[in-house]
Amino acid sequence: MNTLRLLEELIAIDSPTGFTFAAADHIEETLRTYGFSPVRTVKGAVRCALGPSPTLALAAHTDTLGAIVSGFNSNGTLRFSLLGGPLLPSFEGGYVRVHTLTGRVITGTLLLNDPSTHANNKAATLERTTDGMHVRLDEPVRTADEARALGLRIGDIIAFDPKYQALANGFVKSHFLDNKAGCYVLFEVARLVAALGKAVPVELFFSTYEEVGHGGAPSYSDNVDELLVIDMGVVGDKLEGSEQKCSICAKDSGGPYDYGFRKRLVELAESQAIPFALDVYPFYSSDGTAAWRAGVDARVALIGPGVHASHGMERTHVDGIKATVDLCMAYINDRYPG
Repeated sequence: MNTLRLLEELIAIDSPTGFTFAAADHIEETLRTYGFSPVRTVKGAVRCALGPSPTLALAAHTDTLGAIVSGFNSNGTLRFSLLGGPLLPSFEGGYVRVHTLTGRVITGTLLLNDPSTHANNKAATLERTTDGMHVRLDEPVRTADEARALGLRIGDIIAFDPKYQALANGFVKSHFLDNKAGCYVLFEVARLVAALGKAVPVELFFSTYEEVGHGGAPSYSDNVDELLVIDMGVVGDKLEGSEQKCSICAKDSGGPYDYGFRKRLVELAESQAIPFALDVYPFYSSDGTAAWRAGVDARVALIGPGVHASHGMERTHVDGIKATVDLCMAYINDRYPG
């Protein structure tokens, strides 16, 4: 597997849902280095053919959890509304970047209202909700008007600091491994296909609205009849998933994935000794779910590296990422031999 540098670079680019432009630019630039010609959809997704007339699409979402400015408090702090479903206690105390319409970036911190334990003896036990939290700006503001004078408006995007770390033992911990790790898998597929020197009828699809439920709605090439979604595998109690394996999802909250597609993935993983786990996810949906609900007539499967503490301080392992890349390539070579 290639260096994780591309994963770190992509995670460092703020891309909450609805604000994925810079990440999409970076994805396009990366794919061009492998000799491909990606295009941008009207909705802002990146689509990249690895050969003529693609019939198989591999999809991963570029957008991440985040927030959006919803108002100004009288003391100059910001109210916010969530983009997606971040686990707020995992983000509390974290640094943020507020992106204004003019391009200015103002830093701050996500905090509980009245956060000092020396002033509020209930700070440790209060429920963390958007109504009970705020963004403190790193600017000398004391009123709502002073905050507005910085150029801030309702609708400005709030991006959370990912806190990325790659450890020598192979673990990678960061916010937004869901699903920047999946995007990295697609980068690896592009690199490996380019190294083979042959065109395959496969397209890579980097969606932009998965965290709010409609990222994988129709934008795939007309001839696509199979959709392999690459998204985080769930690691949790009563589940088989592991950070060091590729998870294959049999069913999530949208229902079962295609039986024959899943069966072939399991056969390939077993025959090629690719570490994998089969699971049913109780609280999950993917770009595959969105595609089916939007009427895409294709077989759909869902795989991905196991990610612990999803939507919080996430962690995965290079072994799980590699297993996912290996299974993608195994399926491509199986469907398009020669």
